[in-house]
Amino acid sequence: MKVFIVAAVLAVAAAAPAPDTPVYKPAPAPYKPAPAPYKPEPQYKDEPRPYAFDYAVNDKYFGTNFAQNEKSDGHNAQGSYTVALPDGRIQTVKYVADHYKGFNAEVTYQGKARHPDYKPASYKPSPGYKPAPKY
Repeated sequence: MKVFIVAAVLAVAAAAPAPDTPVYKPAPAPYKPAPAPYKPEPQYKDEPRPYAFDYAVNDKYFGTNFAQNEKSDGHNAQGSYTVALPDGRIQTVKYVADHYKGFNAEVTYQGKARHPDYKPASYKPSPGYKPAPKY
């Protein structure tokens, strides 16, 4: 029995970690600085800004012809634009827009609409089904 007790004590002593063996510890949490205190964004007053612009395109080769101009005092916008329509007329839109009355437009047309004469295509039925020749 003494042999058995001595063997058990030696087994326990052999299984115990050595005193200089490091013991597992979880890694420390990464450093995170404290969040800055809440500070709202500054509020800037949206002041109306006056503007004006103008442009035009007149391409004789392709027939593209349109223009626009607009000006604003910061509160009301007014302007006009013209477009050459495919039927030969010129459409002009004059408008005024503000935050109270909305968008108000006056549309006018210059010229007379021209449409090409209608010529129906002649109907020719397709040839009937012909099976492929057998070789």
